Amino acid sequence: MSENTARPVSVGLFATCLVDLMRPSVGFAAAKLLEDAGCRVSVPKAQSCCGQPAYNSGDNPDTKAIAAKVIKTFEAFDYVVAPSGSCAGMIRHHYPALFADDPDMAGRARTLAGKTHELVSFLVDVLKVDGIRAAYDGTVTYHDSCSSLREMKIKDQPRMLLRQVNGLSLKESEECETCCGFGGLFSVKYPDISGRMVDTKVDDILATGADTLLAGDLGCLMNIAGRLQRRGSGVRVRHIAEVLAGMTGGAPIGEPGVVDKEEKTR
Repeated sequence: MSENTARPVSVGLFATCLVDLMRPSVGFAAAKLLEDAGCRVSVPKAQSCCGQPAYNSGDNPDTKAIAAKVIKTFEAFDYVVAPSGSCAGMIRHHYPALFADDPDMAGRARTLAGKTHELVSFLVDVLKVDGIRAAYDGTVTYHDSCSSLREMKIKDQPRMLLRQVNGLSLKESEECETCCGFGGLFSVKYPDISGRMVDTKVDDILATGADTLLAGDLGCLMNIAGRLQRRGSGVRVRHIAEVLAGMTGGAPIGEPGVVDKEEKTR
């Protein structure tokens, strides 16, 4: 399931701020998937935000300081993997340009960018994983986040893995590629527009009849889960890593509940 190398590939897991603060189970699920695929996984304590909020606000000096710390923290690993197309996209596509006036840092940023991947894409495109050992009893629909789809070119990979999950039925929505309206700071700056966008997204999800929504970016999932709950829907919301890793004992996103014993003790 992993690359044919003399030693296990070393992977630095970039946990992301939202996973760390709001949904640690996604990080544990990502680590399990990578370890099951034969990787040696580390989660550096020195890691911090990828810098995207500052970058989107036009604060390049602070973004560069954050990016420099990320580069220093992760450059020794064979790969950097994030359970988020948004954070992976920031490192892969925007870090090199930040240091255009610093040849040494620009080179280090390009090197890191070249070995940074979103989790599901890494499993499929790099590790060639085939044979997910998980089960999920339900009908799911998948939301393609903007960063994963448009920046990281991730479309078929999550679906390839979901089809390997025993008991899972995938029902595509007509607007699976449409933005949910989150967009980080966009939802704060333009709440009315964002609210209309997520309502349209929820209408599309409900039309599928699926009982579960999956995606690869926690920001999108939290945004959609909040709107589903405010509208009284019973659709469960989870990160795709939780389903692929068979770690669905905890409450769905946005719902009260205690994480099961296995997840708490990992």
